[in-house]
Amino acid sequence: MKEYSIGQMSRRTGVKVTTIRYYESRGLIPAPARTTGGQRRYDEAALERLAFLRHARELGFGLDDIADLMALAEAPSEDCAPAHEIARKQLAAVDRRMTILAQLREELVRMASADDPGHAGECRVIEVLGDHRLCIGAHDLPDETSPRP
Repeated sequence: MKEYSIGQMSRRTGVKVTTIRYYESRGLIPAPARTTGGQRRYDEAALERLAFLRHARELGFGLDDIADLMALAEAPSEDCAPAHEIARKQLAAVDRRMTILAQLREELVRMASADDPGHAGECRVIEVLGDHRLCIGAHDLPDETSPRP
């Protein structure tokens, strides 16, 4: 049976070592066996699970949703409907972020294309950044876009 060190897992999946440890602490990947020297040794199933997790994170799924999806993946006879519901919820979140990003882009285009006389005291970019009321619309990012491990 092939075993992987945490560094090998990181290189194979592109997931940082610290993130692998975090996922392990959250129970998203099982605690691995350890050598007599205390080094982690992961099996092929853990590597596949980490690859699944990374792909789900790339698609923006939250860790709780990923845990639910992983549980479904491990129970192949269960109903697939919860997986579709999770995907629909993620799609709606992406659509919300896209709307906000379109508004952000429009505001940045407007700011960047202003014909300013060349002095910082009369610069549209600085004026708009200093007074949110000068923006053309609300563009606060939703909480679900905060940084993730």
